[in-house]
Amino acid sequence: MSIDDPTQPARRSPTWPHGDDKVDPELDRLVREIIGRVADKWTMLVIEALAEQGCLRFTQLAAQVGNVSQKMLTKTVRQMEADGLLVRTVYPVVPPKVEYRLTEMGMSLGEAFCGVWLWAERHRQTIEASRAAYEAQAKAQDDGPTV
Repeated sequence: MSIDDPTQPARRSPTWPHGDDKVDPELDRLVREIIGRVADKWTMLVIEALAEQGCLRFTQLAAQVGNVSQKMLTKTVRQMEADGLLVRTVYPVVPPKVEYRLTEMGMSLGEAFCGVWLWAERHRQTIEASRAAYEAQAKAQDDGPTV
């Protein structure tokens, strides 16, 4: 079953991820949902900050993430808590003290996405050269003769 069209079978490359054609529709739905949630930059930056710093209060987390609104950070940490990626601890003091830390599952997701940083490091020069060539070609087309 496809996420886009429930009447159609799920599409998957025959070699991705396990090389077979068996598709568990519920697992496929979960994977797509999780990718949608964790692939956004705020979730990845929260994972990075908490993986590096351990336990942080909300304002510290916001400072580590940088350029995130309070509303967006609140939404992100709530979704991460719901998914079991972090734990929110509220201490009964005045003013309230709230701390966030990654769960073991959250840490393992961070480790999995560490591959993206390694990939980017390995391909950085090629990506930058491709982008520069693309921009030069687009500019040449824009600067071409007008008809």
